[in-house]
Amino acid sequence: MERLIREAKRPVRVLNLFGYTGLASLVAARAGAEVTHVDASKKAIGWARENQEMAGLSDKPIRWICEDAMKFAEREERRGSRYDIVLFDPPAYGRGPKGEVWQLFEDLPRLTALCRAILTPQPLTVVLTAYSIRASFFAIHALMRDAFAGMGGRVESGELIIREQSAGRALSTSLFSRWVAQ
Repeated sequence: MERLIREAKRPVRVLNLFGYTGLASLVAARAGAEVTHVDASKKAIGWARENQEMAGLSDKPIRWICEDAMKFAEREERRGSRYDIVLFDPPAYGRGPKGEVWQLFEDLPRLTALCRAILTPQPLTVVLTAYSIRASFFAIHALMRDAFAGMGGRVESGELIIREQSAGRALSTSLFSRWVAQ
């Protein structure tokens, strides 16, 4: 992501949905992007702000928003707000700050479509990660492939793993899929 932001040679807007403690938001801001970080947890946003300070990035443009990710994305679409990069890391199940219910398998297709709808005319990438779910990476890949059909670019998907050093066994930690413009 840092390389994409730096090589764009233009202002880049990043939306980080389900941003949790803000690592991706901080990486994007450090690379020069204007970042909007959304998470339903006030506590997580507090941690993210502390991380921004500890990282020495307090001067970087990050908007911290405590809100339901789906509601925020819907409002951004209505407003005509657009982003060059969208990151989303939804839980399998969760609740928004006003009791909104998120269920990955029911809500992910709609959110993915919203992520496409709020892209700029020259988007850079959309990255989806999914933890603790019972699905193959191909299901996530097919969703992203279909959602970004007709936009050019490519979809890459797989599993993120941790490899045990002593025996070399692999432990799957999450699934990922990303659409990249080039």
